[in-house]
Amino acid sequence: MKGFMMQTIRRKSLAAAPFALLLSLTAPAAVAQQAPHLRYQEIREGAYSVVAQVRAKPGKEEALRAATLPLIDLVRADPKNLVYFLQEDRAKPGHFIFYEIFASQADFDAHNAMPYVQEWFAKLPELAEGGVEVMRMAILSLPKK
Repeated sequence: MKGFMMQTIRRKSLAAAPFALLLSLTAPAAVAQQAPHLRYQEIREGAYSVVAQVRAKPGKEEALRAATLPLIDLVRADPKNLVYFLQEDRAKPGHFIFYEIFASQADFDAHNAMPYVQEWFAKLPELAEGGVEVMRMAILSLPKK
């Protein structure tokens, strides 16, 4: 009886494997479709892009990470934000790079005036070396033919 049960479980597991594989292949597409603020079609030439970096003071890497991670959901929930990525240097923990795109500088300025952004900026003197370095960029596209 025990052998029969094990064979049945093994057979059912093998039958479920292709379904699990199919799910794993389609899941990323489903997740991508759920990202309502990643809208490439809305990113026009000249859109306001920001690449910024901040570096933690020695020993403050974890504290800066903890203060910064909540920004991901908050910024991506902002309807004026088109793209937002927070990245951390693998070789230098505590060195964060932000990549953000807004339709206009006015939208970016409104984002920076949000209370949660101001609260984050207020924590930087204690946590970061030299504040935030910002490069203000323009999105380019190929000339239309």
